[in-house]
Amino acid sequence: MKKSKQVGNENEPPSYQEATAGYPEMEAQFAWDDKTIRRTFIRKVYAILMLQLSVTVGIVCLFTFCAPVRFYIQTNPSLYMASYIMFFVTYIALSCCGDLRRQFPWNITLLVLFTLSMAFMMGFVSSFYNTKSVMLCLGITALVCLSVTVFSFQSKIDVTSCQGVLFSLCMAMLLCAITISIVVPFGYVPWLHAIYAVIGAILFTLFLAFDTQLLLGNKRYAISPEEYIFATLSLYLDIIYLFSFLLQLTGTGRD
Repeated sequence: MKKSKQVGNENEPPSYQEATAGYPEMEAQFAWDDKTIRRTFIRKVYAILMLQLSVTVGIVCLFTFCAPVRFYIQTNPSLYMASYIMFFVTYIALSCCGDLRRQFPWNITLLVLFTLSMAFMMGFVSSFYNTKSVMLCLGITALVCLSVTVFSFQSKIDVTSCQGVLFSLCMAMLLCAITISIVVPFGYVPWLHAIYAVIGAILFTLFLAFDTQLLLGNKRYAISPEEYIFATLSLYLDIIYLFSFLLQLTGTGRD
């Protein structure tokens, strides 16, 4: 048994940590290199995310403030359906096809199409709400995102290990959605929609903290630096869904 174990070890090359065991200088260099890669990864993700959010906010403001554009998209709902189909196709491609989202330039092309389709959908939805409500929700979303980001960077609480809480909230949200789909044909129930929006806002605030800590890589679970497209996609969706639920909760329709 002992002899076969030695042969097996000879056939398998040691990892970097095993090879540098007992050499403090090399171990320190490996830790420094790992931190450098992680910081570069974080900067890349947030740079792409800022571009996505800038495009989204620009389209939302265009559809909210420009009356001719707002009238055109509201009278052509087929554009919304086309953007929804593009959103669905690009999301499936980016989330399910690991090789595709790591392959340049396909990953960037799909991410651009995904961002434009989601921005158009958010602009379409926002065009039906009062301008002040949209601006208020944009401001609240920005403050929440900033607070959650600072919390994720500074806090010792490991949100990545709280998967059970996130799952429970997802189930509660699913039950609310099923109840709403059954009740809606018989009439609009404001308090039920408000509960659904509150659960959604809380859920995606927690998801934002969860995905941010996955990005940082200093907790129990971490995301690989190769997955910068997937990390950007996750954070962007968290922010967009948070905005949509806040808009549903506090927004008022246009007169």
